[in-house]
Amino acid sequence: MTFRSFEIKRYKDGIVERALDSIAAEEPLAIRVLHWRKDSQHAENLAVTMRTPGADRELATGLLLTEGVIQSSADVVEVRALGLEPSNEVLVELARHVDFDEWRQRRNGFVSSSCGVCGKASVEQISPLIPKMTMPEWRVNAGFIEALPAILDTHQPTFHQTGGVHAAALVSLDGKLVSLFEDIGRHNALDKVIGYATLADLLPLDRHVVIMSSRGSFELIQKAAMAEVQLLASVGGPSSLAVDTARRLGITLIGFVRDRRFNVYCGDWRLNL
Repeated sequence: MTFRSFEIKRYKDGIVERALDSIAAEEPLAIRVLHWRKDSQHAENLAVTMRTPGADRELATGLLLTEGVIQSSADVVEVRALGLEPSNEVLVELARHVDFDEWRQRRNGFVSSSCGVCGKASVEQISPLIPKMTMPEWRVNAGFIEALPAILDTHQPTFHQTGGVHAAALVSLDGKLVSLFEDIGRHNALDKVIGYATLADLLPLDRHVVIMSSRGSFELIQKAAMAEVQLLASVGGPSSLAVDTARRLGITLIGFVRDRRFNVYCGDWRLNL
């Protein structure tokens, strides 16, 4: 259930009336990891994130990839719900070759999907985990960028019902929608997109672009870079750290994509303007 209905009082033009309002669902998701240590398997808690229920397999997989625990679908044996469906707990079984303990030594603190840099000693610690961006072999024109918000708008049923969720969409270079996910958290929405791409063996995403309905934050740049996304566009504006990080990593960052206009903050060599 992506939304719930609540009885409310609605005020308009001096008139109060009772009404039913659709509210975006928000529930915790506990992500557990089953990994190998020497010759035995061990289960550990990885993270708890507040999310809109749905696509939990994709969310968990995407979070593991963007945090550097896994690099591809070959690192995952299975992602399954724990307990009765619908469940607020998933277990990710890692392949035997994945060194979870080594990753945990690099990671300083508890993982949170809503804050990609939280728990890391510094921003610089993230950089070694991010794949090196290749020089562009493609360009898109202004019309391609202008069309991205319409792709979001056409495929956001929960937003149109509630007005309370974000969306992330993966779009191919020919302008076709590959996947789109909604979530109350913008980080979760992108993790779901990346998790879908991981499980579908679409990585690396160096020939796709991502459009977000939110602002462009540092965490979104970090997550996009882990999947080798080379162009990230958002309906809102970016943060200063997002711009700095995108420039350092060679990612094309575009903001305020709406009403047939947009701002290019870096990476304009991937655009024919």
